Amino acid sequence: MIGGISLCYRTFFGIKRRVLSSVTIQKGLIVDTVRYLSLSNTSNMKLVQFKYNNNLNVVRVGFLDGNNVVDINKVDSSLPSTLLDILKKGDIERVKSLKSKNPPSVPLSAVTLTAPIQGVDKVLCIGLNYKDHCDEQNLTPPPVPMVFGKFSSSIVGPDGAVRLRTDVTKKVDWEVELVVVIGKKASSVKAANAFDYVLGYTIAQDISARDWQKERNMGQFLLGKSMDTFCPIGPCITTSDEIGDPQKLDIKCSLNGVLKQTSNTCQLVHKIEDLIERLSSVMTLLPGDMILTGTPGGVGMYRDPPEYLKPGDVLTNEIQNIGSFDIKVEKF
Repeated sequence: MIGGISLCYRTFFGIKRRVLSSVTIQKGLIVDTVRYLSLSNTSNMKLVQFKYNNNLNVVRVGFLDGNNVVDINKVDSSLPSTLLDILKKGDIERVKSLKSKNPPSVPLSAVTLTAPIQGVDKVLCIGLNYKDHCDEQNLTPPPVPMVFGKFSSSIVGPDGAVRLRTDVTKKVDWEVELVVVIGKKASSVKAANAFDYVLGYTIAQDISARDWQKERNMGQFLLGKSMDTFCPIGPCITTSDEIGDPQKLDIKCSLNGVLKQTSNTCQLVHKIEDLIERLSSVMTLLPGDMILTGTPGGVGMYRDPPEYLKPGDVLTNEIQNIGSFDIKVEKF
C-alpha cells in the first residue's frame, strides 16, 4: 500500500486549524510504479516551505513526517535554505538522505505552510487538456498542446489569498490543476525519458480573469492569467516515487464547500511525458519550473448561469496522493 497525506485548513469553533489525514491507495503493477520514478526511488517525500508561528518573517524549507515537519536546515545547516536553491545546486538527494537519520521535527500546529516553491523561472500552462473540459465547451480536443504562461510572481501559498481587483475584473474563475515540478535542467528530452527530469507534483489554481482572457486583451491570455496572486499552489510537492502514476489521480475543486470540479488525470489529452518533450524541444526547462497540466470540466464560465469568484469565497483544491489546501478570496 502507498500512503498519501491530505493537508488542509478547516475552521473549528471559529478557529482556523490545519487538518492532516492519511489516504491509502492500492499499489499498481510494478512496471507502472517503476515508470514514474524520478531522481530517487528510495526516499519518497512531501516537500514543504513554512514559517514558524513565532517567527512569520522567515520562510524555512522542510518535509512532512507524519503530523510533524522536519526543518532541513536544523538537520544540516550546510544545505540551502529554499527548495529552489536546493534544486539549483543539485542537493535533493542530500535532502532525501536525511529521512533515514530520524531527524528532529516539530508539530504541524507550530508552523504555517507557505507555497512549497517560489521564485521559479517559468510557470507554463496547458489549455484545453482535459477531455471533459473540452466537452463542456463543445470543442474538439486540440491536436497539439495549447501552451501559455503565468508570471511566477503570481504564486502564493496556503497562507495567502487570491486577491481580486474588483474595479478591474468582474469575471474571475477557478481552475484546479495538477502541477509537474521539474527537478533538473531539461533540454531536448524525449518522452521516454521525461520522468527522469521530474521532481514531483503539487496542486495549483490557474485563477483566470475571463474578461481579460477572452475580451480585453485581443484574445491573448497573459494579463487574464498573471494578475497578482493568480497562481495559488500547495500544500506540498509530493516526490515522484510517492505519487505513483500521475495520470491516474482523482482531482477536485470545491467552492464554499460545494463541489464544482471532479475528474481524474486519466482525462488528460496530452500526457505529461509528451508535454515535457514538446516544451523542452523549444526551451530549456530549469530546476523548479512548473507545468500546469490543464483543468477538468466544471469551471465557472461554462456553468448555466456562469459563476465567478467574489471576496469572501473559499476554494478547496484536492488531488489524490498529494493532499488538499484551502485558499481564501479577498478584495485587493
